[in-house]
Amino acid sequence: MERQQLSDLTVFAEVARAKGFRAAASRLNLQAGSISEAVQRFEDRLGVRLFERSTRSVALTTAGEKLYSRSLPALADLEAAIQELDEDKDGIAGTLKLSAPYSAGPFFLDRLLAQFAKQFPDVLIELIYDDAKADLVTSGVDAAIRSNTLLEQDTHALPIGPDLKMALVASPEYLAEKGMPERPSDLIDHDGIFFAFGSSGNIAPWTFEAGDGPRAINAKRRIVVNNLQSMVHCAASGLGLAYVYREAAKNAIDQGQLLSLFDNKVPELPRYSLNYRTKRHMPARLRAFIDFAKETSA
Repeated sequence: MERQQLSDLTVFAEVARAKGFRAAASRLNLQAGSISEAVQRFEDRLGVRLFERSTRSVALTTAGEKLYSRSLPALADLEAAIQELDEDKDGIAGTLKLSAPYSAGPFFLDRLLAQFAKQFPDVLIELIYDDAKADLVTSGVDAAIRSNTLLEQDTHALPIGPDLKMALVASPEYLAEKGMPERPSDLIDHDGIFFAFGSSGNIAPWTFEAGDGPRAINAKRRIVVNNLQSMVHCAASGLGLAYVYREAAKNAIDQGQLLSLFDNKVPELPRYSLNYRTKRHMPARLRAFIDFAKETSA
């Protein structure tokens, strides 16, 4: 690929990422006219239209979508390689961008990042807590802390954090009113407080050990939220049963506000994973964080 083509490809990818010529020009510190000329030159060279343009919006065509999805990994590798050269000169520095679910913070991640920040004071840490899945290519994050069910294919994953013990809990008042379930299958007649994964609307299942392996048995949906502490509060208020991380409900259980049911039938979930895209051209800051997580999570 000629140098001009690579430059035009970079401009094209930034316009697609920013969803506009002016926003891309601002990010690349160029004039909007130069951005438009580069895209038109690139389209003329390829013989296809990459964007549909109007006075209010810019959208990728089908051909543009295909080129964007195929070119992003290569461009990300190139940007990482350039960043790695800079960091080799300056030591471990730069911005470490991470994505993680809200629950990971109080469990272990806040402490881990505080320790890492003290050991590497020249690294700026940007952590976005969000239960929605962040794309490792398009989101600009270096790595994501995720559950095993949200790992991307063709990526690397490192177990991180503590074992995830679960608990089915309900208040004594709720059980006195609705009755104590004798077996997990009885839960279908009870009210449930469920966890939703961000804006996706996906509901976390309730899983119990059975003779033929784990089975999903859910109660009736009474409340659906995307916050563990809200689930614990609703359960302690007598609104239904909740299937939560035991650590999140520990204080309420210890204080007698909640009772834990079927402890021998509630399986542990796999640990969180530190998910990253490639080992090639890995920025020094990310390599340092992975090594640090290995040491502290062993």
